[in-house]
Formats: sequence, C-alpha cells, structure tokens
Amino acid sequence: MGQAAGAAGTPPLPAPPELLGAPGYVIRRLHQAYVAAWVRRVDPVLTGPQSAVLVAIHAYPGVDQGSLARAVSLDRSTMASVARRLEDRGLITRETPPEDGRKRLLRLTTAGEAARREVSRKAGELHLLLMEGYDAAETDAMLKRLLRLTEHWESLIDD
Repeated sequence: MGQAAGAAGTPPLPAPPELLGAPGYVIRRLHQAYVAAWVRRVDPVLTGPQSAVLVAIHAYPGVDQGSLARAVSLDRSTMASVARRLEDRGLITRETPPEDGRKRLLRLTTAGEAARREVSRKAGELHLLLMEGYDAAETDAMLKRLLRLTEHWESLIDD
C-alpha cells in the first residue's frame, strides 16, 4: 500500500518526500493498513466504529445514543447508521424511553455481548501484533502522543 504500483516490469515509485513529511498522508497510510489488518484478523463484517459502539454500550448499558456518539467520537448521523446496522444484526436493542420520544437507549443483546467479547479478544491480539517491538512503556507513550495529536486536530474543527 505504501508504494505506487509501477508498469509491468518496472519497480514501484517511492512516495515523494513532500508526502512523507505530511502528517495527514502518513496517518492515512497508517489508517489504511489498520483497516486492512482489522478485516483480515478481527472481523471482515463488523467495522471498527461498530466494535467501538459495542464496547461503549457494554461500558454504559442503557446509555442514550447521542451521549454514546460523543463518547466514541462519531457524529450523530454516523452513530444512527451504526446503531441501525447493529440492531438489524440483532447485536443491540434501541429503546425509546416514555419520557423522551427523541432518545434511543442502547443495550447489548446476548448475541451482541458474545460478538463484543470475540471482537475484543481478536482486536487485543491484533493490537499486540501491531505494537510488536515496542515495550509497554513505549506503547503507552505513543498512544498518549497520538491522543494529544488527535485532540489538537479535533480542536481545529470544533465549532
């Protein structure tokens, strides 16, 4: 993925140095590699955002959909689509509380809890593989730096 395919018989072109110095380009490559690894090693159907929603519902059973969207960094329309897909697959329930017909309270079904456990196990294995060569302190420090970078980039687009 990191190099452009060349014509038959020619070596692939390396990425131009200008791109290698662009944080967005490097992070897009990292994300593409992660998604490909997820599909191969964790689940080809359940996406990362769907998995995050299952994990968050497990942590906050009965939480409203809007609050959960913020907790997993999904916009409201994406969250609604993810929740609908998970409900269609029988992994969650969406209940409307009598006091507020606009809200949807989310809970895992038995199948959803089983899916969450399995995907969490496989994702944990993937994360160990992805961070191979880094000790626990290096991994923790890297994740903290990435989170700080994420929060900074998000602050540039917050209204």
